[in-house]
Parts: sequence; structure tokens; C-alpha cells
Amino acid sequence: MAVVCAKCGAPLGEGVQFCAACGAPVSAAPATGSGYTPVNIPSAPPAAAPPPPAAGSPPLAGYTQVNTGVPPGGMPPSAGYAPAAAYPGQPAVQSSGGGSALKIILIVLAIIVGIGILGAGAFGFVVWRVAHSIHTHAKNGDFSISTPGGTFSGGGTSNFTADELGADLYPGAEATKGGMRMNLPTGSIISGIFITSDSKDQVLNFYKGKFGSDASIFDGADSAMISVKKGDHETVMVTISNRASENDGKTKISIVHTTNKHTS
Repeated sequence: MAVVCAKCGAPLGEGVQFCAACGAPVSAAPATGSGYTPVNIPSAPPAAAPPPPAAGSPPLAGYTQVNTGVPPGGMPPSAGYAPAAAYPGQPAVQSSGGGSALKIILIVLAIIVGIGILGAGAFGFVVWRVAHSIHTHAKNGDFSISTPGGTFSGGGTSNFTADELGADLYPGAEATKGGMRMNLPTGSIISGIFITSDSKDQVLNFYKGKFGSDASIFDGADSAMISVKKGDHETVMVTISNRASENDGKTKISIVHTTNKHTS
């Protein structure tokens, strides 16, 4: 009865240990048609598969290189992205937006500084003109200032007339410091300060008789005020005070005469 190889089916001679066709080992195999299937028992485990070839290297013998669609250098950059640096250390491209903003800031600062210098120069020129247009004079505690817009004087015990004050001087009163004269293109303000030994009520009654019934009167415990309007452009106001702690207990009289040259 003929014996065949369990692997390739080639007929085997009697007593052979390996198939002459495929080289498979032969065990005691039953005859064909006996109902048994020969078993192929390998003499050694199969060798491990070699690793796949690296990208860009030639294929190993016995292998066929598969075209994956990826170039050897890697995937191309996607649309809308800047390409990477060609080599390490290559400087990145910087945007010029920061430099432009810095230039604008410097220009604005320069303009502000220039305006400040011009403003300081203009202010200094105005001060210089005013200083050269004012003439002052001081003597015995009195002072006077003359400007293109008018004159101002006072400080000492200047003598004032009834015409300047717009009212009669209280009999026996003495002039004291604090009076002034101011003459402006729009009008004038003249005030005189006086001291008397008479009481507040005596002084108030004197000016009530001088100003008449048109006067406005305020009478307090230690002070009083009486004023009268003369025409449309002239006002006289007399303030009277008598306090024990001031002026050695004497009565103080302040007369202010105001004129307005503008007609309404």
C-alpha cells in the first residue's frame, strides 16, 4: 500500500524520513484511505518576520515597496500655514506691527512736549509784558500800582475828601490804615477807614440825617450799616462797628463809594 506526504501529497518511498518533494518530515503515516490524516510536526519554529524598511531606504530583498502617497521628506504643509524653518536656529520672521505702534507713540509724545514748550513760552511772554507794564510806588506805608487797565493805591492813612467818598466825614474822626482807591475804565471804588470816640448810635444817627429817608439801614447790637443809591451809577455804603476788643474800644467807620461809568 502506497504512502503519500501529509503536506504535499507526493508518494513516499518505504523507510524515508523526509519528503523528497517538499522536505517535510515523515512519521509513520498510515496508508491512503485508511481514515487517518498525516500530521506535519515542524522540527523548528518559523523565523520572525523582518521589520519594515525605514522611510526613504531601499526595500529589502523579497519585499515590495508600497506607494503610500507620502513623499520621503514627510507630508507637505497644509494650506494657510507658513513653512517651518529650513534648519535649526533659523530666525523667525517678525511682524512689523509693534515697531509701527512704537513710532506712533513717540510721535504723539513729541507733539505733546512741543505744545507744552510753546505754551510755557507764551505764558512767560505774557508775564513779561505784564511785569513791564506795571509801575509801583511805595512811600510811608502807602503803595500805588499803575497798569494799562487802571490804577490801584492804598495801604496807609491816606486823606480822603468828602467828594471822593460821596459822603460827609464824621466830625472829629481820624483816618486810619486800610483805605484804598481803585480807578478802572468801567468805574471806580474808593474806601476810607476812620476811628472816633463816639458811640455807634451817634455815628449812625449822623448818617441817617445825611442820607435821608431813601437810605437802607441795618442796626445790630455792636454794628450797623447804612447805604444809599445816588442816581443810576453811584452808591455809598457806611459800615459802623464798636467792639471792646478792637480799636481800643473806639468806633470804627468804613465808607465805600462805588461809581459805574456804564449806562444801562
